[in-house]
Amino acid sequence: MAVGYTNDIAFYREIMTRGVSEYILAPVQPNAVVAAVSELYGKTTSSKLGQVYAFIGAKGGSGSSTVAHNVAWSMARRSNLDVIIADMDLPFGTAALDFDVDGGPGIAEALQDPRRIDEVLLDRLLTQCGDHLSLLAAPATLDRSYDLDEGTVARLIEVAQGSVPFLVLDMPRQWTAWTKNTLNLVDEVIITATPDLASLKVTKTIIDSLKRARPSDPPPKIVLNQVGMPKRPEIKPKAFAEAVQLEPDACIPFDAHLFGTAANNGQMVAEVSPRAAAAKSFAGLAEMLTSRHPIKGSKRTRFSLGALFERLRT
Repeated sequence: MAVGYTNDIAFYREIMTRGVSEYILAPVQPNAVVAAVSELYGKTTSSKLGQVYAFIGAKGGSGSSTVAHNVAWSMARRSNLDVIIADMDLPFGTAALDFDVDGGPGIAEALQDPRRIDEVLLDRLLTQCGDHLSLLAAPATLDRSYDLDEGTVARLIEVAQGSVPFLVLDMPRQWTAWTKNTLNLVDEVIITATPDLASLKVTKTIIDSLKRARPSDPPPKIVLNQVGMPKRPEIKPKAFAEAVQLEPDACIPFDAHLFGTAANNGQMVAEVSPRAAAAKSFAGLAEMLTSRHPIKGSKRTRFSLGALFERLRT
């Protein structure tokens, strides 16, 4: 819920798309705030608001898709809550291969007509990838072009948010209107970079763009991938962090045999080697992204009107 002085319909629509449930025009009396909060909590038919995470690579070959798939798998395993991973790279997506499943019509059918997108259609198009993890697969064919409308993708995100607690978007490395709009809509952006100059430059460019577009949102999370590749000169994580003014949230060590085995077998890294450093890094990222959400079976904090009154008096 937000309180502000701007009385403009365009502003109201924008904050609604960013997850705000109610907007009250200031100045406002305490009893009006309490009434608005009570109404929000009293709406038993209101849709759930799941969290959306967008993974994007700083450059081709950075391994953003691999990171996204492994983190989504870890999120489902560690939280015991439902996770959808959507492969947004429609012509070249590899999520179905990575999970060794037949993706079926997948996300392409969902994006054909935004008016048809609802929970029933979404459920029909999902492919199960294990306990609590489902996939919206990309068609990965070149028999048509994929010029998406940003409103269509926004509608897909809205429906998915109302269906599951977590939605992971495996974003293509391209800069279009729908890509830009999607990155502005999501709760968290995770940039996967490799420790080299080209990747550093693009990472800094994406960070600066997101800061301008999302001034009130948290900065993107940074994943340094393929760290320690033999015979390759690298930018050290500390120097990388100083250049982009953000500390990496994870450094994934280079392990050609481990990642190659997982990819060829259609498995996640933790399925091949649960104790590998990369598997632990993916688990740490999953925990970081989901830690503020209750795990199934845990006690939930109750809303207290008395506490709200106390805060309004101070």
